Amino acid sequence: MFARTERLMLRPGWAEDAPQLARAAGHEAVARNTSRMPWPYALGDAEAFLRMPQAPRTPSLLVFAHEGDGIRLVGGAGLHRSDAGAHELGYWITPDAWGRGYATEAARAVLAIADTLRIPEVSACHFVDNPASGRVLRKLGFRPTGEQALAHCRARGGEVPALRYSRGLAGDPALPDPRDAPPLAA
Repeated sequence: MFARTERLMLRPGWAEDAPQLARAAGHEAVARNTSRMPWPYALGDAEAFLRMPQAPRTPSLLVFAHEGDGIRLVGGAGLHRSDAGAHELGYWITPDAWGRGYATEAARAVLAIADTLRIPEVSACHFVDNPASGRVLRKLGFRPTGEQALAHCRARGGEVPALRYSRGLAGDPALPDPRDAPPLAA
């Protein structure tokens, strides 16, 4: 599965991407904001990731930015299944590409794939100490569920407070935002 946006190309990773992937993901600031990425992240981790089988309804794509005359690996985005079986969105961007809107653009492309696959709901979460990811999720039409829970972070070696979000299939009414509920009567 491939996706193309105005500035990005998303595609499955290939074995020859391993050195570039290790460089892009090899930052503590990246790993500490993902649930599954180890820290430190080395070439062997990139090679192991690229050998993982791809499932058709849970694409895991590398994100390449078109910069000047070339392209460069700047992140990853995809869907995975939670322990409960729900489809969850995940994404990361290498630090020197932060602030350019790549996370939003890449995640929007993955959500378009989810809509094409008629996946009725996609969830996501972000660690409480990473509010930038929450802003990305809101731009993408996700709504906070009002649930804060502990989520595992492999790089941090434990559970980290996280906020949960949900998004329905494009064209379906979005889940209500708990902040829009009327106040409870006293």
